[in-house]
Amino acid sequence: MEKRKIKNTDLSVAPVNFGGNVFGWTLDEKQSFEILDQFTDGGFNFIDTADTYSWWVNGKGGQSEEIIGKWMKKRNNRNELVIATKVGSETKEHGFDISKKHILKSVDESLSRLNTNHIDLYYTHFDDNKTPVEETLEAYAEIVKAGKVRYIAASNVSPERLKESFEIAEKNNFPKYVALQPHYNLLEREKFETQYADLVREYDLSVFTYWSLAAGFLTGKYRNEDDLNKSARGEGVRKYLDEKGLNVLKVLDEISAKYETTQASVALAWLLANPLVTAPIVSATNKSQLQTLFAAPELQLSSDDIKLLNKVSE
Repeated sequence: MEKRKIKNTDLSVAPVNFGGNVFGWTLDEKQSFEILDQFTDGGFNFIDTADTYSWWVNGKGGQSEEIIGKWMKKRNNRNELVIATKVGSETKEHGFDISKKHILKSVDESLSRLNTNHIDLYYTHFDDNKTPVEETLEAYAEIVKAGKVRYIAASNVSPERLKESFEIAEKNNFPKYVALQPHYNLLEREKFETQYADLVREYDLSVFTYWSLAAGFLTGKYRNEDDLNKSARGEGVRKYLDEKGLNVLKVLDEISAKYETTQASVALAWLLANPLVTAPIVSATNKSQLQTLFAAPELQLSSDDIKLLNKVSE
């Protein structure tokens, strides 16, 4: 499988990033190992997690990193993978926090849970909007110099603070963000396209989209309110059960039938057709869902199909 380079790094990744939020939440350890085996057996190498997944289960998180760490140790495959994790999210124990003190503590805890001596890509998960940008970047500089982290990236950071981060990094010779992880999919386009796309171009960032399938809505399994009971995440898609959401599903139905594939594969192929997107982040809980992920990079949508999806999702 053709790999895509993460810009301004020496890392290359397959064009689908597995979202590890399901580990320790909707998948137990045994099931997680099975999915991870199938994912890597399919030629994929990029796994995304966070220090606080899944804090909504136990109040503090850590389960996802622990499961990935145990799996990598058992399979002895750490050097074959690109591992991304994050810092800064809230839990029941603390609020959003990207202070130097919190970062230096959290990175060591993540390394321990992951059973590794380095993290390939370390994200500012959420900005606390109070820690000076210089303090956060100084912490990153320290852990990069120590070899604990190879590269840094940003997720939920405002355009203003993102721009400030690059200015301060340039001025102080601190590490610069190499990637952005935005909320972006067929039903959530405006914020990324109007506020972040130009910054992605300006700072030459790779983009790894989260909620790439709109919490599962773009798989087509949620068509009415009764369908919301189909999974633990069902309530999260209620807002998409409107005219726009159902029209997008109708077009996904038509295009997926044309290519003899799934609605989810089409939705991911639409993301991959965007030159700004390097690899969508997406989860799976069974083998059939994984096959959908595997099909997406091979699916080449026509320009007319892309235009139709763009129009219906405006």
